[in-house]
Amino acid sequence: MLTDIEIAQGATMLPIQKIAENLGVQDDELELYGRYKAKITDGFINRMADKPYGKLILVTAINPTPAGEGKTTTTVGLGMAMQKIGKKAVIALREPSLGPVFGVKGGAAGGGYAQVVPMEDINLHFTGDFHAITAANNLLCAILDNHLQQGNELGIDPRRINFMRCTDTNDRALRNCVIGMGGKANGVVREDHFQITVASEVMAILCLAESISDLKKRLGNILVAYKYDGSPVYARDLNAQGSMAALLKDALKPNLVQTLENTPALVHGGPFANIAHGCNSVRATKLALKLADYAITEAGFGADLGAEKFLDIKCRKAGLTPSAIVLVATVRALKYNGGVPKTELKTENLEALKKGAVNLEAHIENLSKYGVPVVVALNRFDTDTDAELAYVRQLCEERGAEMALSEVFAKGGEGGRELAEKVVAACEKPNSFHTLYADELSIKEKIECVAKNIYGAANVVYEAAAEKAIAEITALDERYAKFPVCMAKTQYSLSDDPAKLGRPTGFTMTVREVKLSAGAEFVVVLTGAILTMPGLPKAPAAYKIDVDDEGKITGLF
Repeated sequence: MLTDIEIAQGATMLPIQKIAENLGVQDDELELYGRYKAKITDGFINRMADKPYGKLILVTAINPTPAGEGKTTTTVGLGMAMQKIGKKAVIALREPSLGPVFGVKGGAAGGGYAQVVPMEDINLHFTGDFHAITAANNLLCAILDNHLQQGNELGIDPRRINFMRCTDTNDRALRNCVIGMGGKANGVVREDHFQITVASEVMAILCLAESISDLKKRLGNILVAYKYDGSPVYARDLNAQGSMAALLKDALKPNLVQTLENTPALVHGGPFANIAHGCNSVRATKLALKLADYAITEAGFGADLGAEKFLDIKCRKAGLTPSAIVLVATVRALKYNGGVPKTELKTENLEALKKGAVNLEAHIENLSKYGVPVVVALNRFDTDTDAELAYVRQLCEERGAEMALSEVFAKGGEGGRELAEKVVAACEKPNSFHTLYADELSIKEKIECVAKNIYGAANVVYEAAAEKAIAEITALDERYAKFPVCMAKTQYSLSDDPAKLGRPTGFTMTVREVKLSAGAEFVVVLTGAILTMPGLPKAPAAYKIDVDDEGKITGLF
């Protein structure tokens, strides 16, 4: 059996100019990054300004398990399957972070015969977008620390600095550090922190900005610190927004690649959904909507995280309306939620399936609260039995959701025909899309709305630091209280406790920290023990990755 990377390396790719030509993109509207990837220029995006939108399809999933669900694989496979049934589709994905690639999860370019290619490039440096984001983020930090060193004219309190440095690799040793040591010439000594690049506000801003001017405005609005007198300091007060935007001008342009079956894909931006808003860029999504009858995008991790933020943050801010939602699940993952160890998931176990299927049930019910038709994509494995598949289908139908078996991993687009047909039909159903909460609700009311209506919490408690931060944000500017909330929570459970599988109820959710992302225009809410800088496992995926003398990469999955 071939590995993902072996399948990808054996693919017959078309020159990226051919993929672009099929979309109506001219040669002078492409910026080539080698033979098989390119950026689409602002000139083409502006030329498409008056073109109407197609249908927007969101792909999400149940809570992730070690058994695997295949959300990105399904997204890619659905795009290829649309092509098989004669529909024009463009896929809009996030770029993978180097953290998971070298950590536990591995790459994020799909799998099997449903991948975007060139897979190695996409999973590694790609077109350098993440490096540009890291550089812009850390430039602001350098300007801030230089301001402290050069006399601190603004009167910034070094103990109240909100903005932190970032890097796009898992590095727990950088979570908490002291900088400026080594004498007067080396800066002002203060506590600092690192987060992973995909959790940074600069990443969120890049993904939500619609133009260079919007990008620059948002960068200037980043709340950096507070002065000794308690007043705020923004990036614009440090005159940092122009140079940051200069570093990001190319990163703002969407990246064009293709699938194994030459379906066009825009892969752009990459915030995590457990600690950020988890969606690809607004620019890429809107461009996909203008290039095809169906734009198929995905949001990170489970529907309680990525889908909620897609619907409550991205759609709210960008004025998007999804026509259908695809919810990805597997029999194996549901049995895992029902208490079956990973080593025993291949054996039929209807009792455990019924017990664990409450997780799928919760996500169907949650998504129905947004007024958008839902189709469940059940990724089929050879070990799934007829009785297990029949049970899941019945559960979905009883909850008002269509179900389609998906075999795109093994069969590519051909294995997604049933799914594609049902998604097309769902897009024509009545749609009353609305967000979960109104802008006018308070920050606490929004937090509790998500916690109770999506997670199933009975109560929410706030640590002292969170209470103080909410009061400060609310007092700082009345606009900030109207921002949506970006919940940071474990991806493994509907609750804030990763050990609580299935559908926990009656639990109390703990909010330990609240941060204002004034540039991204949302309020980040950290719950439970969630961290914004992951660590590497005992045996990271990096151990298996290598490159030979000819430059061929191995071990990337």
